[in-house]
Amino acid sequence: MKKLILAAILISSFEFQVSSFAQDIHGFADARYGLRTQNDPNKGDKTLEELRLQLSSVWYQDLFTATVRSDFLYDGVANNQKRVDLETGEGPVDLREANVQFTPIDWMDVKVGRQILTWGTGDLLFINDLFSKDWKSFFAGRDEEYLKAPSDALFMSFYPSFANIDVAYMPRFDADRYIDGERFSYWGGAALTGADLKTDKPENWFSDDEIAVRVYRTFKGVEVAAYGYDGFWKTPQGFNPVSGKNTFPKLSVYGASARGALAGGIARLEGGYYNSRDDCDGTDPWIPNSQARLLAGYEHEIVKNLTGSAQYYIEHMMNHDAYLASVVGPAADENRHVVTLRLTQMLMNQNLILSLFTYWSPSDQDGYIRPKVSYKLTDNWKVEMNGNFFFGKNDHTFFGQFANDSNVALAARYSF
Repeated sequence: MKKLILAAILISSFEFQVSSFAQDIHGFADARYGLRTQNDPNKGDKTLEELRLQLSSVWYQDLFTATVRSDFLYDGVANNQKRVDLETGEGPVDLREANVQFTPIDWMDVKVGRQILTWGTGDLLFINDLFSKDWKSFFAGRDEEYLKAPSDALFMSFYPSFANIDVAYMPRFDADRYIDGERFSYWGGAALTGADLKTDKPENWFSDDEIAVRVYRTFKGVEVAAYGYDGFWKTPQGFNPVSGKNTFPKLSVYGASARGALAGGIARLEGGYYNSRDDCDGTDPWIPNSQARLLAGYEHEIVKNLTGSAQYYIEHMMNHDAYLASVVGPAADENRHVVTLRLTQMLMNQNLILSLFTYWSPSDQDGYIRPKVSYKLTDNWKVEMNGNFFFGKNDHTFFGQFANDSNVALAARYSF
């Protein structure tokens, strides 16, 4: 904590005297400190102790636009702070963006390199957005922007007359930055554990690749879209009993969405079919079954400066009888239901923002509550307090496994 306080003092007293070349450099310095609200026998008290400096710049040329954005950080909780791993974001450098964008022909845009990719309609629920997420950052109390992890991709947009088409090609599999025992305990199959999660990740260039496609257009104010994905489960949901390692089984996803105005608010509907290609009949206990997923949501301004939104989400497991006949350990229900609620209140000329996001699963009997208070002191300075509170009846459910990892965090950010 003393290191963070000293660093914040140095940041506040430091003026960026830049040359004309460097005047296009922007970013922020962010200090965060987080503590568990109860004891986790597998982990220490701290969930966050970090100082982060982000620098970004965009160069505009006649033929292309180049973007670079990188974080430099001290992390007092990470197991290995010295080793740089750009895939997992571990170490003192996390390269967020490094790409070139250009327009080779009038009806086509191309962006190649490291970039943040997202699509779909869900609010912190994802069906057809199969791009990388950072769950460690999200649950630890970092800014919500860090839920989206970067991808190394070729992203192409086409604009024919009948629709818009986006194609993202990742030449090597980009997994989520998943819970792996470094910062949080997790369900290890028999009990909660804080051990490092051993995985066998597909890592061959151009053979262990991913491709995602979106076709979308607007009809009478309603945006409709169709999606396709071919790659792997983004978290290690499979298991190899011979090697003792968790695996990333092959996955294809086909989906659609619609979003538009309704009764003074915004309504959205999204669905997808998850084809678990390594276990199409659902009889292998070490590979997740195929699923059908559906999401419905609605957002509306309740009163001035107070916005509310709610979502209902369901996962339906295919071949559930075959799954029950072969399952090892606690069995999952055929249907997993999740309800979310978001409330956002803006006060004091929108300088003070109060927000609350909640997940509740009536089928798993677990949930997650994410409150946040942020206050903009000046145009440059902002302070924040947030919480991540997990609860559940059983240790093996998604949110229930993190019940000992509930935490609160304080943050201060200086933007320039």
